[in-house]
Amino acid sequence: MEDQNYSNELEIAVRIVHVACALCGRVQEKLLATEVVSKDDDSPVTVADLSVQAITSWLLAKTFGVQNVSIVAEEDVEIFSKDNSAALLEAVVDTVNESLSFAAMYGLQSPETTLGTSEVLEAIGRCSSTGGPSGRHWVLDPVDGTLGFVRGDQYAVALALIENGKVVLGVLGCPNYPVKTEWLSYQYQYHETTSQSSPTTTDAWGKGCVLYAKRGSGEAWLQSLIPADKLLEWPNCARCIRVSSVDEPALATLCEPVERANSNHSFTAGLAHSVGLRKQPLRVHSMVKYAAIARGDAEIFMKFAKSGYKEKIWDHAAGVVIVEEAGGVVTDAGGRPLDFSKGTYLEGLDRGIIACSGVTLHEKLIDAVYASWDSSNL
Repeated sequence: MEDQNYSNELEIAVRIVHVACALCGRVQEKLLATEVVSKDDDSPVTVADLSVQAITSWLLAKTFGVQNVSIVAEEDVEIFSKDNSAALLEAVVDTVNESLSFAAMYGLQSPETTLGTSEVLEAIGRCSSTGGPSGRHWVLDPVDGTLGFVRGDQYAVALALIENGKVVLGVLGCPNYPVKTEWLSYQYQYHETTSQSSPTTTDAWGKGCVLYAKRGSGEAWLQSLIPADKLLEWPNCARCIRVSSVDEPALATLCEPVERANSNHSFTAGLAHSVGLRKQPLRVHSMVKYAAIARGDAEIFMKFAKSGYKEKIWDHAAGVVIVEEAGGVVTDAGGRPLDFSKGTYLEGLDRGIIACSGVTLHEKLIDAVYASWDSSNL
């Protein structure tokens, strides 16, 4: 049975994402996020980005054997060749070692000795696979929504496994997405004070969460992030999540990207209006949009890239499998499944991506795309 496969890989991936989320929290607290360096495409990269990639690479290699691990990831060591990068590298090495020293709290193996600069660079540099149609490839976006991270807003740590071109499991860590939906609209500071004064059971604590799913299981799960002084005890009070049952456009909530750089907000807005969406859109950074749909907090996510922009697999792989296993539908704008077998990009994508909580809404959106596409100028 397909459902029996990948259980060990999924558990290890969830544990690693917990470690990564804790790392990100510590980086924010120390304000290391001010160490922002501009990459060639002008998206900021932080200590957290590089450190998460290093620990994920190291922990996967330690668990499965370095020769058995192929990783497709966003960052590369070129960033350290810049003139002013010495402080950044030092911060990354320190952050990686601090984080890995806590790995045992999450049921993973810590290094026997402190990792040196060359070992950290090697771990980051090993994430240079380009994926493709055959073999097993881990796909990592170390901090998806770096701008959200730098601003103290929503961001995600995303880890997926692709086997022979198909996404077989996905894990999304959302450190600023509260476990309880009713806390979502509260200010972070207010949530902090209420959570500190209320009982700190694992579920009630929940400032952030980890979502995960395995292809073919028909189930998606949510765990609370755990306080720093607690052990991660599997399955960590996991609960099953399902998409929303709303299928009326007037009652549906649309998730939109915050940044306008890579997506066409005006076409999305026109499409939303023509279908009959009336509620205020939920604008959030990163793959947290997929989490919102999988959890039932929103019903629709559409992204139509501006001309010349190509979607990367690490921005979607984990989120897609989680939404689908939670009962949702994700396709391109032509209604076809996304193809993760073509390397680092989602090649052959028809116009954009549409993720929905159910078939009824999805069909209405696909029809609306065909009806309104000719008049748009993406």
